[in-house]
Amino acid sequence: MKTRTLLTTFTALFLSYSSVTQAAFPERPITIVVPYSPGGAADTVARLIANELGDKLATNVIVENRPGASGTIGANNVARAKPDGYTILYDATPYSINPHLFAKLPFDNKALEPLSLVLLAANALIVRDDSPYKDVNDLIADAKANPGKLNFASGGSGTVQRLASELFRQELDLEMEHIPYKSGGPAIVDVLGGQVDFMFATVAASAPLVSPGKLRVLAVSSPERSALLPEVETVSETVIPGYEAYEWNGMFVPAGTPEQVKETLHAAIVEVVNGENIKKRLSDLGAQSVASTPNEFSQFLEEQDKKWAQVIEVGNIKLD
Repeated sequence: MKTRTLLTTFTALFLSYSSVTQAAFPERPITIVVPYSPGGAADTVARLIANELGDKLATNVIVENRPGASGTIGANNVARAKPDGYTILYDATPYSINPHLFAKLPFDNKALEPLSLVLLAANALIVRDDSPYKDVNDLIADAKANPGKLNFASGGSGTVQRLASELFRQELDLEMEHIPYKSGGPAIVDVLGGQVDFMFATVAASAPLVSPGKLRVLAVSSPERSALLPEVETVSETVIPGYEAYEWNGMFVPAGTPEQVKETLHAAIVEVVNGENIKKRLSDLGAQSVASTPNEFSQFLEEQDKKWAQVIEVGNIKLD
């Protein structure tokens, strides 16, 4: 009887200690790894979120850039990190594209667990302002009349800008040439200069160049019109019903991270992403804030994986 009492007491003390230990998270700074260069769209948003996330969790949240190999270097770093909630991956659309371009990734996607989708952002189909194309149908008509003569730019095969154009081309059975660049900025410069006929570029990068009369936006890639370009029609409502090609950002943790830690992180992320400040900042960037559940994010990733796998296979797309 005495032994049973001691065991009961020990168990109660152990559970109490475990509860206190888990409740203490976070006890030290958290690192958000961005697998892209400083100053880019993902880096900018990650820093906005990190600042507010630190306030919510009462700790420092540090953003660490680990660019290279289309985001796979940084993702691999997090996949191999200790699953304790102190290392988070802030990734973007290339996460869904890379498995179908690289012969082998340095990590298994199962080594990372989806935590929350953060944002969705449309792309804009842009031409220079003095282009003969007044709308998207003009561009399509010229492409059909002159197979293989039109060209389009992108920041590289691993970008959604490239695949948005490829999906557009495949759906309309057009023959066009792809001109790859190392990033989206130089590609936009050559659209402005007339060296390239068109491209799908981020709304955030495109919108400021519309009013000065440098760019014309023919359509946007989201199902709904962009708040930054409300007068511009969507590809879906004009020429390809159901067409959509989003930039997305989301957050992951290493597989095996304790449930209570994930719940703490997720609750804080949802509160931050749903906050008026982040919503406003994302809207200014042409993006829509999305705070999803881990399951919703996982389902979204499955859909993206299937979609871009098919586009890449049909287009026989290789790494630049």
